[in-house]
Amino acid sequence: MMQCPLKSKRWERRKEARPQELLAAALDLFVERGFAATRLDDVAARAGVSKGTLYLYFANKEELFKAVIRENMLPALDEAEDIVKQHKGDSASLFEEIMLGWWERIGLTKVSGISKLIMAESGNFPEVARFYYEEVTSRVHGMIVSMLEHGIARGEFRPIDTKEAMRVVVAPMVMLMMWNQSFGACSMEPISPQSYLRTYLDIVLHGLLREPAVSSSPRK
Repeated sequence: MMQCPLKSKRWERRKEARPQELLAAALDLFVERGFAATRLDDVAARAGVSKGTLYLYFANKEELFKAVIRENMLPALDEAEDIVKQHKGDSASLFEEIMLGWWERIGLTKVSGISKLIMAESGNFPEVARFYYEEVTSRVHGMIVSMLEHGIARGEFRPIDTKEAMRVVVAPMVMLMMWNQSFGACSMEPISPQSYLRTYLDIVLHGLLREPAVSSSPRK
């Protein structure tokens, strides 16, 4: 009597890896084409599986997009929030560590293209934009406000409107990601991220740090 061969270990590993492969393929296509133009058939094809297999893990394109965000952005955000909570040193070094770390983990990678997608398509897909705001944007904003308040409480930053300052602080980072995903991809007026970030940190921190008190020595 002929016995059915056992499944190979390679096939079993492939099955377990499928969700990660689908998420990687989806990230590529969302960044390349945007949310509207990305088709689930194309995601499945790029991942090397059938469309039916994709539906085993994700009910629709919106759920797939949410999974991409949770897989690629939330771990970096969790790590940054932990650094802020545990930091005991000066506020300037914390600010620098968070901004440079965020650029390394997100800005330098294809994940930064998600920000461009949200800005371009939020009007047509408000539910997707709302999810991104609640899961990512609001947490980033809260973390920056927390850093600013930390510096003010320690007497290292001068008292400012932290909510408005947060918006000013975020804007240049978003601009750098947008530039790299748009003009940078076409090699038009390339920006050096290292030079840009050094200048950004210099301007922001020297605008926030309290000026040292001038000693009033008696005149001779």
